[in-house]
Amino acid sequence: MPPLRGAKRRRKAALEKKAAAAAMAAAAMAAAASGESPGDWWDAFCMRMSGTLSSIEDAHRFESVFKMPRRAFDYVCNLVKDEMMVRSSSYTFLDGTMLCLEDRVAIALRRLNSGGSLVTVGSSVGVNHSTVSLITWRFIEAMEERASHHLRWPDSSEMEKIKSKFEKIHGLPNCCGVVDTTHITMCLSSAEPNCKVWLDQEKNYSMVLQAVVDLDTRFTDIVTGWPGSMKESSILHSSGLFKLCEKGERLNGSKLKVSDGSEIEEYLIGDSGYPLLPWLLTPYQEKDLTESSAEFNSRHSAARTVAPRTLAKFKDTWKFLQGEMWRPDKHKLPRIIHVCCLLHNIIIDLQETAVDEAPAWSSDHDAKYRQQVCQLADENGVRVRGKLSQHLISR
Repeated sequence: MPPLRGAKRRRKAALEKKAAAAAMAAAAMAAAASGESPGDWWDAFCMRMSGTLSSIEDAHRFESVFKMPRRAFDYVCNLVKDEMMVRSSSYTFLDGTMLCLEDRVAIALRRLNSGGSLVTVGSSVGVNHSTVSLITWRFIEAMEERASHHLRWPDSSEMEKIKSKFEKIHGLPNCCGVVDTTHITMCLSSAEPNCKVWLDQEKNYSMVLQAVVDLDTRFTDIVTGWPGSMKESSILHSSGLFKLCEKGERLNGSKLKVSDGSEIEEYLIGDSGYPLLPWLLTPYQEKDLTESSAEFNSRHSAARTVAPRTLAKFKDTWKFLQGEMWRPDKHKLPRIIHVCCLLHNIIIDLQETAVDEAPAWSSDHDAKYRQQVCQLADENGVRVRGKLSQHLISR
């Protein structure tokens, strides 16, 4: 049966549209190279992705593609430009056009936030899948080198602001953050059917991320790389955070004078999966609570929600971490998680206006995972929690 005339016309129109899009993209790229306008690069990238131009003012479309405002994107480009452009002529589009700095950063961000495969991301922007792989890993290395200062433990003045916000919003004085964990699910290759160390309590293969979060939803400390089979309490005890806090090298700022005249040092809060420690306060687990215990649990619960909401938003933004294509590589995956955490903080750090409280995102960051329960309670932790509980109702 001969091909239909309509089909011929449609194929011809599609080819013409594709050629026009390529020509417009090339023209926009040339204009960008000549320094005409900061929007020209974005126009060219839109043409390659969808065949349509996007105006400079189209902020919503830009943020939907890269999960960050243009201001943060430009900052990241400037941050990594030296490392990303070392081999300036090595990476090209399929038509032979050289990738500029913004192209390279854009491709790496699309790989991290879309969750698409190398082939999917490559075909969407007109590059070979191997180019996507090489550029993404170069970006990871560049971010590790240049952006590490965006994720660090707060200094004394920064910590005072964090504590003030916890007290103002949730009535928890001297609180320095919320600690929580989430599972980064992975796939195992058929060659590793008996690798049980990565098998977690819900029968998923996963790697765990532990994070300390403040009320601005910033990560102030993270540890990752541990297999999903480990409990929250075990990961905490294996972390640098635990060692530093136990030595008194963290959470050693100004103390809170409570109603009985004694003092309480700085502390974090966490859910019932963690042990109760002098510097990590968990909720009361008894059924019949006193007035002071109930008041503590109420404030504790309200303040703690910022951590699961932050982790849910984090995983929804960086869909690459949802695990469909990952193997349990204890060297590469933790580094990529770390860089996604850096990008998360950069977006917050470059917000033009501060928010009083985190937006009401979903808190379902570990869907279908049951709440872990730890019964370990340090005697000094019990005493500190009791004193704080009494102080809350005495005010």
